Amino acid sequence: MLEINQQAPLFSSPNQLNEVVNLSDFAGKKNVVLYFYPKDDTPGCTIEANDFTRLADEFSQLDTVVIGVSKDTCESHVDFINKFGLKVVLLADTSGELCESYGVWREREKNGVKSMAIFRSTFIINKEGTLVDVEYGVNHEGHAAAVLEKVKGL
Repeated sequence: MLEINQQAPLFSSPNQLNEVVNLSDFAGKKNVVLYFYPKDDTPGCTIEANDFTRLADEFSQLDTVVIGVSKDTCESHVDFINKFGLKVVLLADTSGELCESYGVWREREKNGVKSMAIFRSTFIINKEGTLVDVEYGVNHEGHAAAVLEKVKGL
């Protein structure tokens, strides 16, 4: 598991428009809120994305970009964004490489059945590329507002 004060693992992944986004794109310019969620257009994930969207302008004023990550495709992300008018960048980690590097691809048990899934988690990365907040096992309720308060403290 990643910890505060570590360098954030670098990434290079396509966004909803199939444009490659690199962590290095934001170096020295923007803080990054990188949040991992299980699946587009599911109840908890929709609440979380809508909450980050409602606060998008406030994050922007704090030189912070919000990026969601799931294993969904670019096309799925476009549908999700269009359906809810989302104002967040969504990365399509179809290979699972980004999820693995941040330690969020984990085994879970549901109704006695074990399977692999994304463990809802959020990382705040400062302009220097350092992890300043690491939260595994996030509850989506009120999460975006709590993250905004942490970003205000940077």
